[in-house]
Amino acid sequence: MTETDPADLRAIELATARIEERPGDDAAHELRARAHLALGRLEDAERDAAAAVRLDPDEVRYRELLAEVLAARGAHRDAAAEFARLARNDPRQVAWTVAEAAERLGASDPDGGVRAARRAVRLDPTNADAQLALARGLIRLGDPRAALAAASRAVELRPADPDVREAMADAIWLAGHASQALAGFRALAAELHDADRARVTAKAREVYRMHAGWAGRLVAAIRPLFAVALRRGWLSVR
Repeated sequence: MTETDPADLRAIELATARIEERPGDDAAHELRARAHLALGRLEDAERDAAAAVRLDPDEVRYRELLAEVLAARGAHRDAAAEFARLARNDPRQVAWTVAEAAERLGASDPDGGVRAARRAVRLDPTNADAQLALARGLIRLGDPRAALAAASRAVELRPADPDVREAMADAIWLAGHASQALAGFRALAAELHDADRARVTAKAREVYRMHAGWAGRLVAAIRPLFAVALRRGWLSVR
């Protein structure tokens, strides 16, 4: 649950009063949309962001806000379209192309995600987020060689980032290097928490299950036992 900030509630009150006085006040809709977004009221935020865009379609700030709200709502395809529109109007803003790539991947469109990520990489090869998006898309497409290249570049640029290291482990797994992949997931599981730890532990468990003998598969079938064995470094595969 999103924590309620009195400042956001006050912003909504002020913006609402302003809109009642001047129904066409696009800036007031923007203010209210941002406050709703901060409070996790995503439907209200989308309504106000869309109103701001309708009132001033050329204001980049409003379109970016709408794209962010759509992404937060999980409307990945619509968010990707908004980010793509922004990127076409100003290709120098690599972050929008990276965001488009991420949203296309979220919309289960790895082809579109890879195309957007490649555009971002061409614009700025040193952008770690662009390389990470490209690696993730290529992993989804099942291209181990290209995925390893993109993931390796992302690791060079941001070696301590858990997301980057997870993509690297995924690419290594895709390339068939089970022992290295298991080691990567094990290291991440020791550092991450909650849902992130559960996700990488599940990947480690699948790698191990696929390559272990019957006794190993029995260990993998018992999730708490597997988690302990993974954490203590008792597991290995060839």
